[in-house]
Parts: sequence; C-alpha cells; structure tokens
Amino acid sequence: MNTPVRFYFDFSSPYSYIASAWIDALAARHGRTVDRQAILLGVTFQAAELKSPVAYPIKRDYSVRDFARSARFHGLPCRLPEPFPIPTQNAARIFWWLKDTRGEAAAAEWARAGLAAVFQRGLPLNDAATLKAVAAGAGLDADAAEAVWNDPVWKDRLKRANEEAIAAGVFGAPFFIVDGEPFWGNDRQPQIERWLSSGPF
Repeated sequence: MNTPVRFYFDFSSPYSYIASAWIDALAARHGRTVDRQAILLGVTFQAAELKSPVAYPIKRDYSVRDFARSARFHGLPCRLPEPFPIPTQNAARIFWWLKDTRGEAAAAEWARAGLAAVFQRGLPLNDAATLKAVAAGAGLDADAAEAVWNDPVWKDRLKRANEEAIAAGVFGAPFFIVDGEPFWGNDRQPQIERWLSSGPF
C-alpha cells in the first residue's frame, strides 16, 4: 500500500513547524508521499470544544517552554511572533491556491516557507505587508498572493478544507492519517514510523 501520509497543519502551530521538518523524510523511507492539508486550529478547536493550551494561564508558560525545548530536540530554532498565536487564514488560502493550481510540491514549499517565517524569524503572517514580503521571498508574486487571500474562491476552499478535516476527526495539529489510522501530535513520530515499517500494532 502506497497511499500518502496525510498531514494536517496550521501555520500558527509550533508542533506543526517541527513535524514539517521530519515528515517528508519519514514518509520517503517507506515509499510514501505526504499530502499536506492546511487548516485553522481555531475552527477545529471550536468543533471539539477545546482551546489552545496557551489560552490557559496555568498552561501557557509551560507550553511556550515546551515549544522551544521540542524544537531544540529536533535541532530547530524557535522564535515565536508577538503576540502569539496569530490568525493564519491568509497564509492557508495561499497554500490551497498553490496546491490546487500548481500541485503538492509548490504547496509544500510554501508551507515550509511560511512555518519557517513564523517560527524561525518570529514574523506575524497575519500582517498583510509581512505576508506579502514572505510570499515574495518564497518566489511568489506578492500582489497575486494578496489577491488570492481576498478571493472568495480561496476563502471557500479553506472553509471546505476545515470542514473535511473535522469530518475526518481532526481536532488539533499536527494531525496525521496513515492508512486510515489517526495520529495526533509531533510526539507520534515513533508510532508513525513503526506503523509504516511493520503495519498495524
């Protein structure tokens, strides 16, 4: 079976940023590709009656510490934008535009560029000028990107992606579906590796 590993992520999710650094290599080791799905965590949280861990005062300091520690564990820098978290619907609309018109590789390149901008450079992708600059730095036409995120077609595309994710049982990010089996969280990496290596356990 060579079905893609489906990878749900949000541009404002630190653990999605970390997972993005290892998921392609892991999948490739087992002859799989990655099917990225940009979603909005706020929408899935609402559907699941959840909140971001940083929304709880008792969890926020720990969560921010764990974001940085987890990134270091994987050899990655981590710099959160201020304030954090940030709305990422515009970056996600650009993703779906690229995926649907240019294919998975172009969308994946944008996903990596956007996540790096947020978590390596601390850039607020919710700011229009910043997002246009990041898009230009990723080789996109900045004005075209701005037109995309204001276009009802791509607004609806992201809405459908969120609805489809919720229907598939997604309630957080990163979230993976492997051969129909759901895995939630960056720390599921060893389980995904074993599943792809030797099948269900």
